Amino acid sequence: MPRGRFLLALIVAAISLIGYFGSSVFNPITEENQRVAGITPEQEVALGLQAAPEMAQQFGGLDPDPAAQTKIDQIGERLIARSAAAQSPYRFEFHVLDDPETINAFALPGGQVFITEGLLRRLKTDGQVAGVLGHEIAHVVARHGAEHIAKQQLTQGLTGAAVLATYDPSDPSSRGSAAVAAMIGQLVTMRFGRQDELESDRLGVRFSSEAGYDPNSLIALMKILEESSEGNRPPEFFSTHPNPENRIQRIQAAIRERFPQGVPGGLED
Repeated sequence: MPRGRFLLALIVAAISLIGYFGSSVFNPITEENQRVAGITPEQEVALGLQAAPEMAQQFGGLDPDPAAQTKIDQIGERLIARSAAAQSPYRFEFHVLDDPETINAFALPGGQVFITEGLLRRLKTDGQVAGVLGHEIAHVVARHGAEHIAKQQLTQGLTGAAVLATYDPSDPSSRGSAAVAAMIGQLVTMRFGRQDELESDRLGVRFSSEAGYDPNSLIALMKILEESSEGNRPPEFFSTHPNPENRIQRIQAAIRERFPQGVPGGLED
């Protein structure tokens, strides 16, 4: 490689590394410092809103049943209003997807939360629905999507950084660029890692119990998903939500940590 090109590559790599490792943002809800490469909550909200129609389209659009939508709106709004998630800057919206076969749920950065009709039908109690929605809310509040984008910027060098640096949610021209469109596509197919899923399980225990739901419903939810996986076609949930063998044990440990004297009575199943 010619010396000039080699030096340029080193400069690009150095700037990318400094951009990723050189700063962090404190998340008051998770009480962690996070590397999100300067991505703002406003940008997360705008990216999520732009990606939401594409996400819905992949699963047959939105469910036309108003009763199903009303149910998740009520449970989702209760989770937000009564839990620490209310402290976040995100605008949460909940959507039922018109897909009776797929068993899954998703969250986009900024607060767009989805659950398929196929999963909703299998849930027996409001507490189990709250467990799913609380887990997805946790992904948003913990900024897992922003962390994912920041890592992509690191691997892609200055390209991703330049896109976010010029991305202005209030400027239609920046929202419509090809680079932003490519980033939207990546968000729709985003897969969170094992540690993200476990953190969302822990926060799901917290949020659901703060909202008055029994966190043991998350254990019942995992058992329903395990039963659904016994057929020839495992639920899509397991392809987007890694399922560690000890996940139920981790949820039980999170419940014991939150309620060392046992889960109090009066919480809704």
